Amino acid sequence: MRPTLISFDLRAGFGVFKKPDVNEGLQPTFNMLHKPALLGILGAIAGLEGYQQRSEFPAYYRALKNLKVGIEPLDHEKGNFTKTVIKYTNTVGYANADGNLIVTEQTLRSPAYRCYLLPDLDDPVQARLHDSILSGEAEFLPYFGKNECSAWWETSAEHEVSIESPTESFALATIFKRGDWTVREEIEDNFDAFDLLDIAPVADSFIYFERLPVSFDERLFQYQLGDFAFTNFNLKPTAHLDNLFFLPNEQKYVQLF
Repeated sequence: MRPTLISFDLRAGFGVFKKPDVNEGLQPTFNMLHKPALLGILGAIAGLEGYQQRSEFPAYYRALKNLKVGIEPLDHEKGNFTKTVIKYTNTVGYANADGNLIVTEQTLRSPAYRCYLLPDLDDPVQARLHDSILSGEAEFLPYFGKNECSAWWETSAEHEVSIESPTESFALATIFKRGDWTVREEIEDNFDAFDLLDIAPVADSFIYFERLPVSFDERLFQYQLGDFAFTNFNLKPTAHLDNLFFLPNEQKYVQLF
């Protein structure tokens, strides 16, 4: 029995995937949707509870943390989304006991991502999530990092997939975990190239890098980060990337993590 892979296109007018390492001044955002944030969106669709109390992971994370996902940015500029800085004043009393809280926040404009999921249909929660996505229904309103950044999805689909290793250069539609890359110095051509890339002429070629959350450290209750890349270069068949799935109807590979 072949695995069941589904995809859906998530969009929002704005998005804030706040980086946790800055508390004062400008609060920056991750550019890419990352797995912990996507799990929160999936939890909202499936009707799973979010954070209820400190030092306890929410129901959606406990239920979905092992779900394999892939993320492909849409309508981007070489992997990047337009960002703007918004400054606002929070006047509620609990926000700042000493007065009004002024927040300066980096915000994504019109972020969009195609999300791939490999649900276990024997799991009742993941089966419900599968059905909800394909039918366009959500129990709670999904959003991109903040309540104000409500999101919607469109173009959901179910895909035939095969698990096969590429035998020639191939395009990878999703962001991918870089793992341990080796760098080869091309002295004759005077440039450095990553060994897994097939460096061939590509119109408007680019390689995008970002360090993104992949899960939580369940002892420290903080993000675990991984090195990711996204490119329109073809990759070599010797790239040895894990969890590659081939979509024969679309003639492309995706990586799930």
